Amino acid sequence: MKPERETWDVAVVGGGAAGMMAAGRAASCGAKVVLIEKNPGLGKKLLITGGGRCNVTNAEFDTRTLLSKFNRRGKKTDQFLFSPFSRHGVEDSIAFFNDRGMPTKIEANKRVFPLSNSAQSVWGVLVQYMKEHNVRVISGIKVTKVVRDGNHISHIELANGQRIIANSYIFATGGKSRAETGSTGDGFNWLSSLGHTVSEPDASLVPLTLKDVWAKELAGVSLSNITLTLLQDGKKFGKQSGGMVFTHQGISGPAVLNLSRDVRDLLSYGQAILNLDLLPTKNQDALDTELRSLLDQENKKVKNVLGTLLPGALISPVLTQADIDPDTQANSVTRTQRLSLAKIIKNLSMEVKGLLGVEKAIVTSGGVDLTEIDFRTMRSRLVDNLYIIGDLLNIDRPSGGYSLQLCWTTGIVAGESAAQAAEKGAA
Repeated sequence: MKPERETWDVAVVGGGAAGMMAAGRAASCGAKVVLIEKNPGLGKKLLITGGGRCNVTNAEFDTRTLLSKFNRRGKKTDQFLFSPFSRHGVEDSIAFFNDRGMPTKIEANKRVFPLSNSAQSVWGVLVQYMKEHNVRVISGIKVTKVVRDGNHISHIELANGQRIIANSYIFATGGKSRAETGSTGDGFNWLSSLGHTVSEPDASLVPLTLKDVWAKELAGVSLSNITLTLLQDGKKFGKQSGGMVFTHQGISGPAVLNLSRDVRDLLSYGQAILNLDLLPTKNQDALDTELRSLLDQENKKVKNVLGTLLPGALISPVLTQADIDPDTQANSVTRTQRLSLAKIIKNLSMEVKGLLGVEKAIVTSGGVDLTEIDFRTMRSRLVDNLYIIGDLLNIDRPSGGYSLQLCWTTGIVAGESAAQAAEKGAA
C-alpha cells in the first residue's frame, strides 16, 4: 500500500452535488482539499436531475415553512435542520449560483431552475468553484476501505493501492437511488462499520406502476397542472398538486413522486387508488356550466367537442369511465351522462400496481440516525474527524428542489467546519 506524499486538510468522498459543494467550500476557506469520485466524471446524477434541467432549490424563503416540508408522519426532522439552514439557506444558494454567472428562474410550486434549463450550468458552476480553489480531484477510482483508529479515521484506501490521509473526512456518497450513477450504498456500509446506526434505505420519491391498461397507452403524455388524491377503501390518505407524466409502466412527475411514500405504505394494507383531477381550478358547478355550453352543438360527436377542455389523449379514457360512447352526438348527451362526465374529469380513477423500486427512485429514504450528527457542523458524534452530508442522512423530503437544497446546505456547513477544524489542528 503506497501512501500519498502529503496529508490533506480535508478529504471528500463522493463527487456529486453535496460533495462538490463541500469540497469547494472547504478549499475556499483555505483548506488543502482532495475529492475522490469512483465514476470517471463528477456529478453524474446531478446532470440528469429534473429531466436534465436541474431543480436547484425551492424558493420558499420562510425557513420554518421550508423545513416543515422535511417532516413526515410525526418525524420532526426540522429540529435538526434549523442550525445548518440558518447558516446557509435558500436565498444563499440562489445567490451562490447567480453570483457565479448562472441566472435562475422560479416556476410552478416555487421550483427554481437555471435560466438555461440545463443541469450542465449547475455542474459548471460547481466544477469551476473547485478549480478556483485548487481542489485536487481523483476520479475513476473506488474507495475500498475506511480505516478507523480509536475515535478517528486514520486513512482511506483506494482500489489502485493508494492511501489517502487527511485531518478530516467528508462522506458525500449519496443514497441508493439511481444506482447507474454510482449511488450504490457504499457510504452506508462504511458508516455502519464505523458504528453508526443506519436505517435501510428504500424508495422514497419514485415513479408508480399502474394496473390500468389505458394509462400505459398514454406514455409520454404530460400534464402540467393536476391534483392527485390517494384513497383506500374510499378514505383519503394524501393529496398532491403539480405536474405528472404518463410512462410506459405507469406515471411519474412531481405530484406522483410526492405521493409515492404514502402509496408505498398504503399498499402494504391493500388496494391503493389515485383519483386524477384534470381541472383542479374549476369546481363541479363551473365545470358543469362549461360542459353544457360545449355539448350544445349539433352535428358534432362528443369526443370532438372536448378538445378545448381536456388534453386530447385523455378524452377517450374519460369518456370510457363516464360510460359515454365517444361517437355519441354532443347534443344528445343526457343530463345524467353530463354529470357523470364532470365527475370523472374531476376524479379519473387509476389503480396503483406498485412502485418501480429503489433503482428508479429519485431519492431514497433511510440513512444515518440524525441524533448521531452534530448539525451545527455536520460532524459525526461517534467519529471525531468525520462529516456526513446529503443523501446519507435519514431525512425524507419532497420533490421540488428540497433534495438539492439539503445538499447545498449540508455541504457548505461541513466544508466550512472541516476547514476550521484543520486550521485549529495546525495552530
